[in-house]
Amino acid sequence: MGNTDKFEMIANIYDTPERIQIAKVSSDAIREYLIDTKSKNAIDFGCGTGLVGMNLLNDFNSVLFLDTSPNMVNQIKQKISDFNIQNADTLCFDFETEGLSDLRADYIFMAQVLLHIDDVEFVLSRLFDVLNEGGHLLIVDFNKNENIVSDIVHNGFHQEELTDIMKKIGYGHIQSKTCYTGSKIFMGQDASMFILDAQK
Repeated sequence: MGNTDKFEMIANIYDTPERIQIAKVSSDAIREYLIDTKSKNAIDFGCGTGLVGMNLLNDFNSVLFLDTSPNMVNQIKQKISDFNIQNADTLCFDFETEGLSDLRADYIFMAQVLLHIDDVEFVLSRLFDVLNEGGHLLIVDFNKNENIVSDIVHNGFHQEELTDIMKKIGYGHIQSKTCYTGSKIFMGQDASMFILDAQK
């Protein structure tokens, strides 16, 4: 996945108050779309230090924290150990370069991850394959923001364009809405975030 080397360097200082706050916003937005998930298994895809998934542990039977950065995964392992968490596991894995394993999940959520991915359609189609029939992919990310110019991340997404890509892959029952607006939350710029829910 994109920018792994950058995340490797900041793993142990990643949990800033700002990131913790945005993670709470993200997990609260995701929770709105969860129905009868206590017996379901989830993947926190591109989990970073697990800030979002940790907030959702009680909503699922189990959560797999998946990231391409070994240092980020080590941060999660430490949290799982420190808090003696029984329903979490970790996996260091890169969907963009490694062959699909036998991973399966009822829910996959990804918060501020898609903007780091070069080939959005490819990764979304990979995630489609991982979902169980009837499973949900939940994406929290930034709305398209023309003030941001970057060669390492997308400057957000148009919800309609993302919906079209996902329909093409085979996702259905797609719904999205803007769920948060904040100052200086996206590369120093004021920005808004959306949540998108899609079903296999």
